[in-house]
Amino acid sequence: MTTPVLICDDSSFARKQMQRSIPDGWDVEISFAEHGQQALEMIRAGKADVMFLDLNMPIMDGYQTMQAIKDEDLPTMVIVVSGDVQPEARARMLALGALEFIRKPTDNVKLVEILSQFGLYSGEASATKRAETVKPTTKNSRAEKLDAYREMANVAMGQAGESLAKMLGEFIDLPIPNVNLITQTELHMAMADIQRNESVSAVSQGFISAGINGEALVIFNDSNFDNMIKLLKYNNEKSSASLELEALMDVSNILIGACLRALSQQLHSVFSHNHPIILGRHCDLDEILKNTVQRKEDMLAIEIAYSIKSQNINFDLLLLFPDKSIDLVFDKLVTSTS
Repeated sequence: MTTPVLICDDSSFARKQMQRSIPDGWDVEISFAEHGQQALEMIRAGKADVMFLDLNMPIMDGYQTMQAIKDEDLPTMVIVVSGDVQPEARARMLALGALEFIRKPTDNVKLVEILSQFGLYSGEASATKRAETVKPTTKNSRAEKLDAYREMANVAMGQAGESLAKMLGEFIDLPIPNVNLITQTELHMAMADIQRNESVSAVSQGFISAGINGEALVIFNDSNFDNMIKLLKYNNEKSSASLELEALMDVSNILIGACLRALSQQLHSVFSHNHPIILGRHCDLDEILKNTVQRKEDMLAIEIAYSIKSQNINFDLLLLFPDKSIDLVFDKLVTSTS
């Protein structure tokens, strides 16, 4: 008997990744939704006995979608597939009725274990034939490239958020990454989530692998330092300036380190990286950005605006890839999912 399966994710790249992971032996009819609102309509139409649901989406995210499914008692079995794998994110979704949680990018063997656990499928894990039927992503479309970069950032963002959540004991709110192909002069305009009148401090760390290089920056709003220092539970015998510097370096090391590990996994490349450097302290954003590696060519800029809402803390992770690395990053992403 054919099982109606719905893949709900705002990323076309992620939807294809998920589709390629579904085992060949599972008799399914696959449909797609780009956000929770579409998903609810398809569930009501009987097109989702099983749904694979992302968390971070526009219009209606995974939490809102799962709440609506619970409130309306809609007939679907939900497996969450997300880059956000924080324990609290998992606990929230399981409490709302999700069956289980899968980390992006999808592990085919793990998927089959979950399907078997809930009596949905118990055959072989191989998905070779299904993967061959999925139309590959091409680099002819700017929109496709940006979508792939955004999904790459989504996975890296989630792993970095998980590491920081463990360090701080707080839930980290994760956004939809802001991804742009821009010039150096446009960089400050791309930083949508930093207020221009705020004083910031920043750390930079360069990284490189075969053919790919880039720069990672953590930009911290100075008004957040007091709350972050309290969370980190530092020895208050030090000066406030020393504590601020320690907090900036500790948060940067966690975010950049976890992010680069996630990029390495997705691009099948091992990144070496420089020692972190202070770009600026207690200055405006434009001054910070002037101290980044100066480039005249186009670059890929990925901004991830993290927040800890319970503590009123906000900070940004910015990834910059120069023009010569952009197409190679895309090619490696496509190859890794083909």
